[in-house]
Amino acid sequence: MSIADASMIRFLLFAGGLIFFLIIEAINPYRKSTVSKIERWFTNIPLAAFNAVIINLIFAASIVHTISYVTADKVGILNIFELPYWINILATVIAMDFVLYVWHLLNHEVAFFWRFHVVHHCDLNMDVTTATRFHIIELSFGTIIKIFTIYIIGADLLGVLIFESTIALATQFHHSSLKIPGWFESVFWYLFVPPSMHRIHHSVVIKERNTNYGVIFSIWDRMLGTLLTKVYQDKILIGVGAYRKQEKLKFLNLLVLPFKRPVR
Repeated sequence: MSIADASMIRFLLFAGGLIFFLIIEAINPYRKSTVSKIERWFTNIPLAAFNAVIINLIFAASIVHTISYVTADKVGILNIFELPYWINILATVIAMDFVLYVWHLLNHEVAFFWRFHVVHHCDLNMDVTTATRFHIIELSFGTIIKIFTIYIIGADLLGVLIFESTIALATQFHHSSLKIPGWFESVFWYLFVPPSMHRIHHSVVIKERNTNYGVIFSIWDRMLGTLLTKVYQDKILIGVGAYRKQEKLKFLNLLVLPFKRPVR
């Protein structure tokens, strides 16, 4: 598989997932919108497109070079051991998801990183487009961390593709405003992250927001004591307390938001 093929597969999965969840949300939403969906979409989707262009221009070559180098020279932890290939792929997904969990936690606990991560959290409603709403500087730091992770563990192209595709679909799912049967979420929650778990994470209440950092797997939150489950879902207010006006949360506002007075 070529890099171009991998990029196209990931894009098609991302676009397909976005369209799929937008349609399902429209048919059977978990809750009614409190602000205009169209206004939010005209912020979140252009922001995602802007970020994708910048990240690809700056980091695409470095990611490709790193994957090619560790594969050709057998660099990294996974290349030390003679393991079945499927175990290498699974280990890649698990290891990269754990690193993402730690990075997510740091975005909340370190004030400098929170300045940028607040762009994601100040969305006034949650739907699948919230999964695309990030500041370019946060994504740049995250991409640098991802490159180092690929190098350290020795991830190959297929492993990275499966991880990236799973992350895209997982974040779309748990940000979506879907009405999902309680029995399914209660079972899914044991290992993975359902919308109800991540909805708590997007609460305006800080003690609720600073929990549930998992992206693919919920096990990291269980193991490290950051899991919160007993919150009445219908009472959750989405967003950040200091930013409650949609007209001040447009595309350009979000780009400069981290450079204004910091808020918790």
